Amino acid sequence: MPGLSTVLRMLFDTHAHLDYPEFEADLDALLERAAQAGVSRIISIGTNLESSRRAIALAERHSPVFAVAGWHPCEAMEAPDDIRTPLRELAKHPKVVALGETGLDYYRMPSKETGNPADDDHYRHRQAELFRQHLDVAVETGLNVVIHQRASFADTLAQLTPFADRVRGVFHCFAEPVDSLHRVLALGSIVSYTGILTFKNGQNIRDALAATPMDRFMLETDSPYLAPVPYRGKRCEPAYVMQTAIVAAQVKGCPLEEIADATSETALAFFPKLH
Repeated sequence: MPGLSTVLRMLFDTHAHLDYPEFEADLDALLERAAQAGVSRIISIGTNLESSRRAIALAERHSPVFAVAGWHPCEAMEAPDDIRTPLRELAKHPKVVALGETGLDYYRMPSKETGNPADDDHYRHRQAELFRQHLDVAVETGLNVVIHQRASFADTLAQLTPFADRVRGVFHCFAEPVDSLHRVLALGSIVSYTGILTFKNGQNIRDALAATPMDRFMLETDSPYLAPVPYRGKRCEPAYVMQTAIVAAQVKGCPLEEIADATSETALAFFPKLH
């Protein structure tokens, strides 16, 4: 495709985990490949306080990289009782553009190993507490939240709803049906699509994208996970957001330039510190 890097000079990867050990050996080369693919901003997402600090350190060293600070729900049982104070401190950094990723994940419950349903109740309660703390700090700091939800859509939406007039969320790696999409959009929140959009069995994702207004979605890789076709099954990296953008343009029936412009403008509006 002629002039691809120029076309995509504003293409963003809005969700990656650059602090993961999978990238330690070749991070500089990875960032160069992203730049050659026209990816001008990469947001590295924290999964606990140490991960968030590593993401910030990467953002300090590399100008295209920004950070999101938070605690992943799957790590809820390792979290301190109160993370509001460290979140407030991390949120002050000029390159921390949102809080998260936070939310609820009921996919793998403790009772599958322990056999005790009470363990599931405690796990859900702890995740909800942490999610609420992220939302509280988001209100205080004026930052939006990056939301992870898996097998927990109704509870996640219910917990976000009381904050919807003060905080917006992006439901990252969105894979819910169209009616759930409309419920997210009705709260003023948005969604983000990964490489699953390109999978042969991803028609439900393509259907959701087709129903999403052009100014209400972003693109991401979730690197090192979910590499798009033709890289499926390999380590994902930010440059591959281009493949997702190409399929998004096909789904929307518009030029690639329009996808690049629309998704970058949406990202800049959702993450004001990304400028």
